[in-house]
Amino acid sequence: MAGAPHVVIDPPDERGGRRVRVAGEVLGRAYGLRDVTEFLRRAGLEDVDEEQVAASALIEWRGGGPATWDT
Repeated sequence: MAGAPHVVIDPPDERGGRRVRVAGEVLGRAYGLRDVTEFLRRAGLEDVDEEQVAASALIEWRGGGPATWDT
């Protein structure tokens, strides 16, 4: 994910979903790492996988890390 834009994953909402933003643009609501990975692929980060998403310093996890998906 070198050279990738800053990614923000918001805290889980009442349904356990987390809003995903890249460079300030909302890409959607994720319910797991698979969803985050797919959003990033659609945003042009084609070679990203779930392990990279969980470990990347380019992703700011708010309200809990990559293992937090419920309120």
